[in-house]
Amino acid sequence: MSAFTKQVALLRETADMAMATLRGNKMRSALTVLGVVIGVTSIVGMTSLIRGFDSSLRQSINALGPNTIMLARFSAVSMSAGASFQTLMRRPSLTVADAQAIEKLSTTAGIVDIWLGAGPPQPITERIFYRGERTRPVAVMGTTEKYVEVNFARMFAGRSFTEQESLRNRPVAVLGYNAYDALFGSRGIDPIGKQVRIGAIEYTVLGVVDKRPAMGGFSLGQDDFAIVPYGAFRKQFGNERVRRGPFGGMPAMVVVVPREGADRAEAIREVETIMRIRHGLTLDQPNDFDIVTSDAILAVWDQISAAILLSLVVISSIALMVGGIGVMAIMTISVTERTREIGVRKAIGARKFEILVQFLIEAVVLTSIGGVLGVIMGSAIGLTVNLVSGFPVSLPLWSFALGLGFSASVGIISGMIPAWRASRLDPIDALRYE
Repeated sequence: MSAFTKQVALLRETADMAMATLRGNKMRSALTVLGVVIGVTSIVGMTSLIRGFDSSLRQSINALGPNTIMLARFSAVSMSAGASFQTLMRRPSLTVADAQAIEKLSTTAGIVDIWLGAGPPQPITERIFYRGERTRPVAVMGTTEKYVEVNFARMFAGRSFTEQESLRNRPVAVLGYNAYDALFGSRGIDPIGKQVRIGAIEYTVLGVVDKRPAMGGFSLGQDDFAIVPYGAFRKQFGNERVRRGPFGGMPAMVVVVPREGADRAEAIREVETIMRIRHGLTLDQPNDFDIVTSDAILAVWDQISAAILLSLVVISSIALMVGGIGVMAIMTISVTERTREIGVRKAIGARKFEILVQFLIEAVVLTSIGGVLGVIMGSAIGLTVNLVSGFPVSLPLWSFALGLGFSASVGIISGMIPAWRASRLDPIDALRYE
């Protein structure tokens, strides 16, 4: 038998002894790995949710138009840059005239739309009523006839309002899919031509927008809305220049889709220049509006996800550290309890290295079992959340490897001191130990 074969056989025998010891102390072993299980569960579970949302969010943004440019009074872009809330509240509201100026003056803009009642600080919401049925509060927006086109959306039924209907402020409405389903779809009623009440005003339903891609694969109310011509919206909810409550003017957004072949960066520069001139800003004054693109949204999300992952690492590290301390304590107790056994093994020829490896294997096996349980529980949490709520999950193999690697590392680090202590015991003193 070669020396290598002997070493393999010796390691296998040592591993069998370590496993036998763990099986003989099931309750103690289970309590010892609890901290490791919690730490690995949090790593795998949260990673599956964050990565799933991240992947689906990027797909959704691309599906909704990667070149779309949105202008808002303020947004998460300003907040992430550290702008104070008081400063943002002093910004002027966007107006229909802003959208019309961009449409007239920009050489790169293909489609321009105004969304009155949408965006920060407080979107307009109302219930919609039809006979005895009503919706939950949904977003109500005043737009032009270009809303469906600028959203790259499709009509589920009927049509959107026309330019003439928009200019003449007709009391017509197009419903989002969820609003339609709550009032008509669940009862199999054709919504086209029906009179619904939005707040206190009657509107004729012209069409229904089909379901839109869920942001991040998770329903965040993207189909809970209704649109009406912006003139009709003004009649009901007031002009965007009029101050409303503690947050100032009417919430509004301007949406621009560059014409085919136009450079998005050039379109952004044009839009920014037009808006700065309209708002009378000098060269040394910052923008009093936000320009939001898919890149900007993803940049903000990257900051948020990085902070979440950092918090996750800190929390998981605490749990793993607690688990490591538990492993170290239990292994120290195990060395004390088995002092005579160690003395017997050394008396019949066991080397320090073999004793060291035996106790290290016990610690690593103990924490690795906790790692496997943590991976299973973390995966189960992610899949359960997806099954119950539809929230997207992703279970990358690297998260499993990370969890198992962490758990094995905890076993090696926390088991090293007790194992070293066991290997350094004097066989004569160990045999005398009572």
